[in-house]
Amino acid sequence: MRNPWFVRGEPQDQPGVRLFCLPYAGGSAAAYRAWPELAPDSVHVYPLELPGRGGRWGETPVSRLALLVEMLADALAGYLDRPYALFGHSMGGLLAFELARTVRDRGLLQPAHLFVSGAAAPDLPRTRQPVHAASDTDVLEELRFLGGTPTEVLNDPALMELVLPTLRADFSMLETYRYQARPPLAIPMTVLGGDADHLVASEELHRWQRQTGAASRLVVLPGDHFFLHPAAPDVMTVIADALVPVIPEAVPSPPGNAA
Repeated sequence: MRNPWFVRGEPQDQPGVRLFCLPYAGGSAAAYRAWPELAPDSVHVYPLELPGRGGRWGETPVSRLALLVEMLADALAGYLDRPYALFGHSMGGLLAFELARTVRDRGLLQPAHLFVSGAAAPDLPRTRQPVHAASDTDVLEELRFLGGTPTEVLNDPALMELVLPTLRADFSMLETYRYQARPPLAIPMTVLGGDADHLVASEELHRWQRQTGAASRLVVLPGDHFFLHPAAPDVMTVIADALVPVIPEAVPSPPGNAA
């Protein structure tokens, strides 16, 4: 039976680093569909499909972030037996951060690196008015403000009726999230942002460094809140460079077995 969390198939037993990718609000694993071809051979990209989108369209979307993190930890537990990293953009960045903390709590292998993209530090209060229980009109206005949703989708009532439950669930996850102060992680972290992002200011990115006792780095790339799409090759370069120290060295062939 196919594992619904992995759109490209479950992780295989192969050398290198597994990169598990989490989408932004309203997004799906398709946000990372070009990444496997952009990644070096040593980095194996696994976009994760959340309930209520993509191939899991018929499932009920999750509206509480803590519950979804526990579900993710359950789904990934059997695939954390070798070096891996977590990447998340916007809502996905918060998911990746809390997933790293949950994995630590469970005593599982920690990620070799945490990549947080286009997300304000988790200890900062939200400044946007909650919309998860607002009218459809208010939700649409919020989507227009955030950007990233094609105009033709916003102007299609039938399509919006289909996607609104998932959008409301994602907004609910973000708007009901409550940060809990705990010891910093002990893993390297790279924070990425767009130089024209009107949603996440530079100081909100800098605050992430408080969440790890290991090395942290801020990388700012050209683009708005959804810079990860046009800047995907640059984002992958940043990821690949950060993972070089943890990529297992190739095991040499035994003598006499050379081709």
